[in-house]
Amino acid sequence: MKKIVITGLFLLIFTTGLRAQEPAADRMRDHLKSEEFSVGMLLQSIGNFSFTDDDFNGGNLFDIGATRLSFQGTVDNNFIYKMQIDFRRSVSIMDAQVGYAFSDNFRIITGAFKPFLSIDLDPNPGITDFINRARHVGAMMNSREIGITALGESGNLNYRVGMYNGNGLNRTNDGGFLYTARLGYLFPSDNSDFEIGLNTAVNQTEMERVGNSGLISTGDRILYGFFTQYDSESLFGTFEFLQTQFDTPQPNTEETITGFFATLGTHLSDKTDLLARWDHLEYDELDRKSELLTFGLNHQATQLVSFQVNLLTLIPEAGDTQVGLSGNFQFQF
Repeated sequence: MKKIVITGLFLLIFTTGLRAQEPAADRMRDHLKSEEFSVGMLLQSIGNFSFTDDDFNGGNLFDIGATRLSFQGTVDNNFIYKMQIDFRRSVSIMDAQVGYAFSDNFRIITGAFKPFLSIDLDPNPGITDFINRARHVGAMMNSREIGITALGESGNLNYRVGMYNGNGLNRTNDGGFLYTARLGYLFPSDNSDFEIGLNTAVNQTEMERVGNSGLISTGDRILYGFFTQYDSESLFGTFEFLQTQFDTPQPNTEETITGFFATLGTHLSDKTDLLARWDHLEYDELDRKSELLTFGLNHQATQLVSFQVNLLTLIPEAGDTQVGLSGNFQFQF
C-alpha cells in the first residue's frame, strides 16, 4: 500500500499542468545565446521505484540526473569551441573541444567528446527518448573519448571518422588507438524522413575496460553494427544493432557482447509523445541474456521545462521478472 501511495504522489507531481511565462525563455535566449558565445544548462530531478523487493531500477530513491553547464560558439575565422561541465558528484569536464569549420558541411574537432559509436549515445540526456539510454551503450563503450574527429555532410550522406586514445577521459595512452567510422544516408520525403547508417570501430588499447560491463579487453577489440531511424508527423522509431568482440585476460577466452533496441513512438500532440522500447543485451561467454521493455510518456510543458515517465520490465533468461517506474522532471536551456 505504501508503494502505491508513493507512486500515486509521484505521478501526480509529474502530470500536474505546468505553467511558465514563455517570454522568459525568449529573454534568456536574447541574453545568453549567440553565434560567438552560447550558454546551455540542464538540470534533472529523478525518481526511481521498484515494484519488487530488490535493487532493480536503483531500488526506491530520489536522485539528481544530469546537472550540466555548457559554453560553446564559433569565433573569428570559423574556429569552434565547446566546454561542458557536470556538477552531479563533483565538478568534472564532460566535453572540452576545439575545432575548425571548413564549411557548413565539414568540420574537424579535437579534445574530449562523444565518439560517435552509437546513435543512442548521440543526443544529450535532455532530449533522449527515454530516461536511460539503451543498455548496450553503457556495456560496450565510454561516453567520452579524447581524440580527433572529422565529420560532415554531402547531400544526403553524412559521415564521422575519428581517432582516440581509447580509454575514456583517462589522459594517457599505451600507443594503441581507437579508430571509429560512421556512414549514414538520409531518405527525405514531404512528410517523413528515413535514415540508415553503419558504425564500426577498432580499439587497439590494451587492458581497456569495456564500458560498464566489468570486463577487460586485452587489445584489438572490434565493434560493428547498423541503425535505422524514421520520423513523420505522427510516428517515429529507431532500431540499432551493435556487437563487440574482444579477448579477455583469461586464457583462450573471447567474449562477444550483443545488443540491440527497437523504439516505436507516436506524437500524441505537439508537446506529448507516447513510446515503447524493446532492449536486448547478451553476453556470450558469461552466458547472460535479458530483455528490457520500457514504456514512456514524454511531455514538453514549456520551452524550458519537460518531464518523462518510464515503466520498465526486465525479463532475464534466468531469474524473476522485475518491474520498476522512473520519472524525470527537468529544466533545459
